[in-house]
Amino acid sequence: MRWTDYDSKVCSVARTADVIGDRWTVLVLRDLFNGIRRFDDLTAHLGIARDILSRRLSALVEAGVVERQPYQEAGHRTRFEYRLTEAGAELRPVMVAMAQWGDAHRAGADGPPTVVLHRACGARVHAALVCDRGHDILDGAQVVMRPTAAARLIAHV
Repeated sequence: MRWTDYDSKVCSVARTADVIGDRWTVLVLRDLFNGIRRFDDLTAHLGIARDILSRRLSALVEAGVVERQPYQEAGHRTRFEYRLTEAGAELRPVMVAMAQWGDAHRAGADGPPTVVLHRACGARVHAALVCDRGHDILDGAQVVMRPTAAARLIAHV
């Protein structure tokens, strides 16, 4: 069977894009990974309209990527901050890969604005493909995607 014989809507990439596939959602996730957790701080840092941020955060909560946690400062009402769930934290390689691609292909004349470093040793962190047997995949031609039994066949008319 060929890849084109399967319904691409059941693809994990498509399902992931449904959750994180717009610019504001990706930028919200970037800020959450960098420790910005409170609504007002996210609004100010991103320059995003409050209603748009509210919709993006609600969608991330509904998808199980982010959770709301209450906090209260003295003399103020209870408010919420947003923290990555385990599923959200597992998006870090995706974010690193996006930054790595942007650094290589979209950095300004002064170079990349940030670097990702390993806290323990200070070395740069890179996204990489590695197979289950530990082989580094350096060339896209070494990778093939094959549909599994979970894929749905497209009815050819």
